Amino acid sequence: MILTGDEIMREHNSARIDIRPFNPDQVNPNSYDFRLGSVLKTYVDHVLDARLPNSVTTTRIPEDGLVLTPGRIYLGHTLEIMGSDHYVPIIRGKSSTARLGLFVHVTADIIDIGSHNQWTLQLYPVQPVRIYPGMLVGQVTFWKTLGEVTLYSGKYQGSMGPVESLVHLDFHAESIREDEKIDSV
Repeated sequence: MILTGDEIMREHNSARIDIRPFNPDQVNPNSYDFRLGSVLKTYVDHVLDARLPNSVTTTRIPEDGLVLTPGRIYLGHTLEIMGSDHYVPIIRGKSSTARLGLFVHVTADIIDIGSHNQWTLQLYPVQPVRIYPGMLVGQVTFWKTLGEVTLYSGKYQGSMGPVESLVHLDFHAESIREDEKIDSV
């Protein structure tokens, strides 16, 4: 079940939903609008390797905006720190932003329960579009769980600002597990 805006306010006030800073004006009938943080990262290389760390450049979005160009992914972040140990947050772009041709969160919209961070956003423009720090770009909904809850404690926990893919760490962990299997034989 999805929480209504009134319930998001109540749960925030009881510290069961973490949104910092919190602005009651950003509460909607069943979601909370979040803002774009001021930092973007872009990958340096055209071909990215999932087994290796990929180099990035970091750019601060100026107050007068920054034009995003099609054909590349931009890693942005929420201005707010958000999370919950009681509900599953799901994030999506606002329809107003989508109508500008900007995909705000290309995929991976489910945020694990227990994850508290500034969330990294994958921004993908279909045509050139100017963005601004602090603009409302997306919304988060909160969903009740069914079953035993295990809180997130993964590699992105506590992230501040945009964080590039850490998928290469999964390959390292996988090779360690394989080595342990070989050693036990």
